[in-house]
Order: sequence, then C-alpha cells, then structure tokens
Amino acid sequence: MTSDARFFAFLKSRIGLDVASVGEAIIERAVRQRCALNKAESADAYWQLLHSSAEEQQALIEAVIVPETWFFRYPESFGTLGKLAAARVAQLNGARPLRILSLPCSTGEEPYSIAMALFDAGLQATQFKVEAVDISPLSLQRARRAVYGKNSFRGDQLGFRERHFTQVEDGYLVSEKVREQVGFQTGNLLDPALTVAQSAYDFVFCRNLLIYFDLDTQRQGFEALKRMTREDGLLFIGPAEGSLLGRMGMVSIGIPQSFAFRHRTEPVADPFAVPPTAATLPIRPVAAPQVSNRPPPAPRPNPAPKSFGPAPVRSPAPGAPPPAGEAATLLASIKQLANEGKTAEARRACEQYLKSHEPVAPVFYWLGLLSEVSGDGVGAQGFYRKALYLEPQHPEALAQLAALLAAQGDSAGARRLQERAARGVNKEGRSR
Repeated sequence: MTSDARFFAFLKSRIGLDVASVGEAIIERAVRQRCALNKAESADAYWQLLHSSAEEQQALIEAVIVPETWFFRYPESFGTLGKLAAARVAQLNGARPLRILSLPCSTGEEPYSIAMALFDAGLQATQFKVEAVDISPLSLQRARRAVYGKNSFRGDQLGFRERHFTQVEDGYLVSEKVREQVGFQTGNLLDPALTVAQSAYDFVFCRNLLIYFDLDTQRQGFEALKRMTREDGLLFIGPAEGSLLGRMGMVSIGIPQSFAFRHRTEPVADPFAVPPTAATLPIRPVAAPQVSNRPPPAPRPNPAPKSFGPAPVRSPAPGAPPPAGEAATLLASIKQLANEGKTAEARRACEQYLKSHEPVAPVFYWLGLLSEVSGDGVGAQGFYRKALYLEPQHPEALAQLAALLAAQGDSAGARRLQERAARGVNKEGRSR
C-alpha cells in the first residue's frame, strides 16, 4: 500500500492535492486509518469501496485535510481589511454592499473574524456580506454551529471575544449579529461550476491553499482567484504564498504583515515560465507550523560552523541539557510572538536567546519561518539547515525546508527530506 499511487491520484483529481506538498506518509496513514475503520482486508478492497461510495470518498478527503485555524490569525490582515473596507464603503456611498469571500473557510474562524473586524471598523450590517466556502461538509457543520473552544482563541489580544461572543457550556458562541453576516456553502476552488466563481468580490481571503497544488493546478487556482477578485479589489493570502502570487500578475499593496495583493496594472509575461524561488509549505492543510511543546533533544557539537553560511553558530557542549528556567520561558515567548504575527518582536527574542543561551533547533526554526514571512527564502533555508544540524529529525524544519526545495524545483531534495521525516515518524512509533 505504501507504494500504491492510486490514492495519490484520486486526491489530486478530487481536491488538487499534490502529494509532494505534504509527503506520501500523511496520505498513506489516512488510507490505513480508513482501511481499518471499514475493515478492508487489502488496499484493493478499500480501492473498490472508495469508488463505490461517495460518502467514503468524502471521508478520505476529511482524513487528509486536517483543519488548523483560529480567530484573527495574521491579525494585521484584519486591521488592514477594516481600514480599507471603511474607505471602500465611503467611496461606494450606498450604491451596494461590500462582498467578501473566504475560501477555504475551514471551521469558520476566518469568515467570522472578517465580520467582527468590519463591525469593529464601524461598518453596519447592511454595508457588507461575507460568503464562506469549504470542501469539507464536516468543517462547515462546525462553522454553522459557531461554538468554539480555547484552541480557537490564541494570543493575549482577546477583547473581541468579550464583544462578539457569549460563553456557553461547551465554549464560546458567536453572536447572532456576526453569524447573520456570514453565509456558508460547500465548494471546491477548482470546480468550474462553483457558484462564487461566477462573480467578483471586493475582498477575497484564500490563505494556505494553493501551495498544496502542483504548477498546473496552481495555474487553475490562480486564474479562478483573479476572476473572483475585482479589478479594484484585494486578495489576502498566507505568508508563504507571496512569491507565487507575484508570478501570476498581482502585486503586494505594501502594508507589512497584511499579505494583501491587488491586480497589477502593467502587463506580465507568463507567470509560470520559471519556478518560484521563495515559497514554502505549511506542514498541514490550512495550518501554520507550530513548535512542539516537548523539550528539544541535546544538540550535537558543531565541528564546522562555517558550513552553515555567513552566520556561524556557537558549538553547544556535548550532552547539554534541554532548555530550562529562563531559556524555556524565552522559547515559549518566541513561539507566542510568532504565532501572533509579531515578527519583529519574535526575531528580537530569538536574537536575545542566542546571545544568552546555547543554540537549540526551535530557535533556528522560528528564525527560518520569520525569514519566510519577510520574503527572505535564502535566509530561511540557512536557518532551517541550522535547526536540522542541531536536531536532525526536527519535524517542522524538515517540512519547511522540503517545501522550499520543492518550490525551487529541487523535487529530489524535497523528497529526500520528506522520506527522512517519515522515517523519523516511523521510528518514534516503534519506540512507543
């Protein structure tokens, strides 16, 4: 089953998923789980079931697309949206309401964040409408229920929860005022019959999706998104997708950390003539990489710092203990700042750590991710390699570096890293 490419091809045809973007191990694990749940005795038996059951096809898709999102993820994007939406409403002068699209919307945190941001910016309910689309009926069911637990609220800026939620027995319920502004529907960006693809929106949110496609599928997705974004509209993307979007004829509006793009006015040559040079992939669909809470293993001594590039790394003492006390606190602070989108503060915290403590893999991993956010793909590679020197099986660094190599056309290098990560997962499972 591990070498059976039928399931890869099925997911590619149904949702555009490029197996190289997530690694074969993730899909193989999902297939094994579905085989076990359906008591299929072999891969061939499960393949027959898959083709005879629309419900099982959707179940396999659900097993692969693990949603990972939270309210006001990339907060600067929503601040930018509020300011520009208020200006657009004034410009329209009541001619029509704003139209905003969230695709994929996952379990609803993003489209509800959009509505809350617009209310907080002073817009009235009659001045905008949010349409939300996702391929997963299960995710949409949770979105319509609109009750969220602690994992959907991250960071320390939670004033919006007091304004727009009511605490209930099993979490927090989105206010009726916000819920009424969002309409949910099932759909696939690559489906030419998708209803929302037939019209253009003032603001489109499509984040951390297209990087999971191969070049041909990216072309399809890009063209659909361009059609859905008005000529004077904006497209909000994930931090890893900037270089990809720049190649399709759109340009950043220049507001730091907003990840917002507009149509380019001057003509552009074939955007897919050359491979991208500074894109990356998150570990999971609709997911921002997270550093594990487990303490990192003791780093190995560094006999040749110069191999890392211009910035040499201090050699840790052999058998050095995991970070504790002040070092552990600073690591937790780096993680929190980065997840809240506070790039400059997170980078300063990393630099502070390296000045005061022995280097560890998570610090270089975060420096790599922060470099990608700022568009420095070359610098990001260097930091990821430093992380992997100190912790050869660091899963997030392996995934991010593999993604960078794949985006640059080095599919063989990316595959080696993905296989290395899969071996680490299998080894950990055997140890348990």
